[in-house]
Amino acid sequence: MKKIVIAIDGFSSTGKSTIAKRIAEKLNYIYVDTGAMYRAVTYFALENNFIGDDFFYSEKLVENLDQISITFKYNDIKGFAEVYLNEKNIESNIRTLRVSQFVSPVATLSKVRRKLVEQQQLMGKDKGIVMDGRDIGTVVFPDAELKIFMTASAETRAKRRYKELLERGHNLSYDDVLENVTTRDRIDSTRKDSPLLKAEEAIEIDNSNLTIEEQLDRILDLANHNISK
Repeated sequence: MKKIVIAIDGFSSTGKSTIAKRIAEKLNYIYVDTGAMYRAVTYFALENNFIGDDFFYSEKLVENLDQISITFKYNDIKGFAEVYLNEKNIESNIRTLRVSQFVSPVATLSKVRRKLVEQQQLMGKDKGIVMDGRDIGTVVFPDAELKIFMTASAETRAKRRYKELLERGHNLSYDDVLENVTTRDRIDSTRKDSPLLKAEEAIEIDNSNLTIEEQLDRILDLANHNISK
């Protein structure tokens, strides 16, 4: 059967990863969470004191990029692939508001993006892949057969993210989460290198009022249509 590349882009906390995982599972495709890759680099920067509340030693981070090895290993019990940094499982470490606060500045660095884009393109060279992020349909796979752009209001996305973090045991306020969401939107959309843009041929899905199942059905219909061409 013909295989395609499915590129899912969009704003933070639109549920890109959740829907991408489900699509990959339904189609028996490989799923790659590119946002987790940028979070892994950010976690590395935080652990090595290259970035903090009032400093960012970006040159130091770039100088140490060859010390970063990011892999995904499937967890049979949890049912999804977890992120490893230099053979250490950091799946829970990268899903914090602290990492979220710094991931956008790290992602603006051209050399960081270049390193990760090269890895992402290698992952999808044989197609049969679902990849989500900020520049998948515009930079990583500009020739992807199916491009989706997901959006929702900042308030809706902040509520989702706030609930998720509370369930993980984090003690924080909704206002802090909303500020983080809007700040990331601004940085992601205005950075010079690969800004968050909707690809010309991408199909926009505003999921503010859509269930996961409704989104899944719509994207699967689009995918199957492209596969059958």
